[in-house]
Amino acid sequence: MTVLDRPMMTASSQPALPVTIETSVGTQPFSVSLADLLRQAPIYCGTETPVYTVLATLAKVGASAMVVTDADRQPIGLFTLHDLLRINVQGTSLDTLIGQVMSTRIITLPRQAPAWEAALAMTRHNIHYVLVVDDGRLLGVISGRDLFSLQRIGFAPLSTLLHEAKSLDDLVQAAADIRLLAATLVDQGVEAEKITSLISNLNDQLTLRIFQLECTGECTDINLCWMSLGSEGRYEQTLLTDQDNAILFPDPPGGDCDALRARLLPVAQRINEVLDRCGFPLCKGGVMASNPRWCLSLSEWKETFADWIHRSDAPMLLNATIFFDFRALYGNASLVTELRSWLHSYLKSYRPFLRQLTQHALANRPALGGLLHDFSLNGVGEQANTLDLKVNGSALFVDAARIFALAAGVAETNTAHRLRGAATLWHQDEAATEAWIRAFELLQGLRLRHQRAQYREGRTPDNRLDPSQLNELDRRILKESLKQAKWLQEAMKRNFQF
Repeated sequence: MTVLDRPMMTASSQPALPVTIETSVGTQPFSVSLADLLRQAPIYCGTETPVYTVLATLAKVGASAMVVTDADRQPIGLFTLHDLLRINVQGTSLDTLIGQVMSTRIITLPRQAPAWEAALAMTRHNIHYVLVVDDGRLLGVISGRDLFSLQRIGFAPLSTLLHEAKSLDDLVQAAADIRLLAATLVDQGVEAEKITSLISNLNDQLTLRIFQLECTGECTDINLCWMSLGSEGRYEQTLLTDQDNAILFPDPPGGDCDALRARLLPVAQRINEVLDRCGFPLCKGGVMASNPRWCLSLSEWKETFADWIHRSDAPMLLNATIFFDFRALYGNASLVTELRSWLHSYLKSYRPFLRQLTQHALANRPALGGLLHDFSLNGVGEQANTLDLKVNGSALFVDAARIFALAAGVAETNTAHRLRGAATLWHQDEAATEAWIRAFELLQGLRLRHQRAQYREGRTPDNRLDPSQLNELDRRILKESLKQAKWLQEAMKRNFQF
C-alpha cells in the first residue's frame, strides 16, 4: 500500500458521531423542500422551437425532459422521451414545432413544497415529472428518480456511496446528497454539534475518495499529508463553506523542495478543482494546497510558523487563526503530529505571541448593545440592522478556545474539545466551561437555521442576521449566548493577565 492510499484519521481525533442520526434522518426523508432536490438549472424552450432542436439540446445536456414555457418562463407544456416514441409511431416530422407535439398535462408545485407532495402528485396522476416554480416562473424539474434518491439520504448509505463512487459525477451527486442530509437535519432540529460534525466527516470521506480516483499512479511514492484548515480543520463546517487546505511533506534528501513541489502542485490543483465542482468553492484568499505558499516541507512550515510568531502583526495573526487549526486528512498523519508538537514547544519559549494573539481576539467584541438595545448592529446598507453571527458570535468562542489550547499544549482542533481539554489541564470551573460550549453550539445552531432559511428562499446564504426577525425565545438565546462569549473573554483576560 502506498502512502497516498493510507488515510490517517483516528477515532480519537474526530468528534464522535451520534448513532441516532441515521434513525432520525431516515424517518422523514420526504420532508425536504423541492428546491433542495433541484440538481441543475431548468432546460426549457418556447413553442416555436423545432423538435430536432429540442432533441439536440437534450442530448447535449444529458436530460430526458424539455419544459416548454411562455415568454414569462411560465410552464405550458412538457416534452419527454416518451413523447418522442409517440411522434415516431405517428410519423411526425422532426421539423414540427414543439408546441404542436408537447404534452400539456403538467403538474406544478411551488419551490417550498415538501418532496412528499411531488411523490403524491406523481402517484395520483401517473406522471414522472413535476415542475417546480417560483412565483409561477419555472425553477426546475423533479423526476421520480430524484425522489427515489431520497431513500439513500442517510449517514450509512452516503458513506457507502462515497466509498463506491466510480466517477466525478458520482462524487458530485454524493456532495449534493450531503448538503441535502445536512438541510434535513437542520429542519428536524438536530443539535448543531452533531450536524457540523456529520458534514465535516462526510466531506472528509468525499475528499479521500477524490484522492483515490484522481491520484492513481501519480505521486504515490511521495510521503505527504493533505491538511484541512479553518472550520474544516475544526470539524465545524456549516452550510456555507469554502476550501481551506494545505500540503505538508518531509524534507527531501538534498533539500530540493521546489522539485518535489513541482510534482505535487498539479495534483493539488486537480483536487481543488474537483472539490469546487462538488460544491466547495475555491478559497478567495488562496488558502489551498494548489497555492505554492501552502505546499511546504516540514522545515518550511516550521519556518513559516516561526516567522508569524515573531512578527505578530495583524496579517500574521489572521493567518494563525486559519492555519493553527490544521489537522491531517489524507496521507502520513505523523507529519502533522510532529509539526503540532514543534509548534507547542516553540510557543512555550515565545509566550509574547500568545499575548498578541489574545489582544487580537479581544479586539473583536460580542455584538451586545447598551441599556436601550439588546444587540449592537453593525451591518451597512440593506444589512444595516444585522449582526454577523460568525464574526461577532461563534468566532469569539473559536478564537478563545484556540488560544487556551495553544497555551496548554492541547492537540485537539475542535472548539468544544479544546475548551474541555484546556479546562482539565488548568482546573477551570467545569460548569462555566460547559456553559461556554453550550452557548457556542446555540450560536452555531442559529447560523445553520439562518443559512437553511436563505437556501429555502433561493438566496445566497450568509452569516448576517436581523435579530428583529427572531422569535422572543431565539432572541433571548442569542443574547445569553453572547453574554457567555463576553464572560469567556473575561476569563481569557484573567488567564493571560490583561
